[in-house]
Amino acid sequence: MDKLTKQFNLLGNCGKLILKDNVLAVLSDSDLTTVSSAIYKGGFKKVKAILNVQVPEKYSDRRLHDNPQSFIMESAKKLGLAERYVGMVTAAAIEKFSLVSKKAGDLAVSVIATAVDPAGDTCSHAESAGEMIEVLEIEGTINIMVVIDGNPTESCLVSTLITATEAKTAALRELDIRSRYSGDEATGTITDAMVVAETNRGAPIVYGGPASKLGQLVGYCTRKAVKEAVMKANECMPCRSIMKRLRERHLPIEKLSSELSKVGGIEVDEKTLVKILRNEPLLASFLMAAAKIDEDVKKELIPSEFKNIDALSKNFGSLLSKQSRGSTKTPSESANKEDYSSASLPPFLKHVLINLLKTALSKEETENLK
Repeated sequence: MDKLTKQFNLLGNCGKLILKDNVLAVLSDSDLTTVSSAIYKGGFKKVKAILNVQVPEKYSDRRLHDNPQSFIMESAKKLGLAERYVGMVTAAAIEKFSLVSKKAGDLAVSVIATAVDPAGDTCSHAESAGEMIEVLEIEGTINIMVVIDGNPTESCLVSTLITATEAKTAALRELDIRSRYSGDEATGTITDAMVVAETNRGAPIVYGGPASKLGQLVGYCTRKAVKEAVMKANECMPCRSIMKRLRERHLPIEKLSSELSKVGGIEVDEKTLVKILRNEPLLASFLMAAAKIDEDVKKELIPSEFKNIDALSKNFGSLLSKQSRGSTKTPSESANKEDYSSASLPPFLKHVLINLLKTALSKEETENLK
């Protein structure tokens, strides 16, 4: 093996993981049974190798999608492979892969994941399945290779693919990845691919769901591998700024300041709002809490005890107001007198922002008088 090739042993008898140039591959001396959504030789196949091939920047998007099979075949030759492999493509930096393995008795699972940053400035191409999607370009992919040292039946192999997909989505939700297209919680990216492989060793395994022995191994390894891969792809993950978190929800600072400026008596620009959010963590925490409640409002998940959402959102926002805290009137009496309907923003976020600004600007004025 040359110096430019890196090799990693997989748990059990799953073979080895090879990283060479733009190819990340699982190689096995014995046959692997696979089920996959891979662009090259997907479906049910018997193979000796699984490839995840990185697309060079110079390779045009159009050229790739017109003939991805040719690109994969060219790349496979770097490992001396001419046939009997299944292949995926990715824009991810494959050297930032994550490998997670776990064993229970004589059953072993290894999961290898790569990811392009799905939470970047434009949220890349993270999506929430079932929403309307208009694709102008393709930039993001999460690719997963699941290798099982065991003998699942065909139906069990499909079941583990479902389990791994659920685990991928769980990992994205742990990191609060958002759909580029709607701002909702993401379930994946538009070009994700997965291969699940087995060594056919041991007694037949019938169940691969999340509660089964096999499913628990697959779910654990996949969830951890995907989370690690996303974090490797984006060094600021998971601790990105509140401005970025809001933008991922389709609530950019530009929009917030613009809508707030429609409210009488409030004059705010983007720079001032960013400064407040950076310097006042307590106020910023109220804002994130409000954004979460507004999501529940949108999904009609608000508990019946909350009753009147409009009145409650005003009272919630007024908790931040210095004027309300200093008043002998109750928050509801003070808050409900004001009309902020001119600002087109979700209810809780709107009232928190307005009172946040009043509180922060009042504090600034007080300090300037000292």
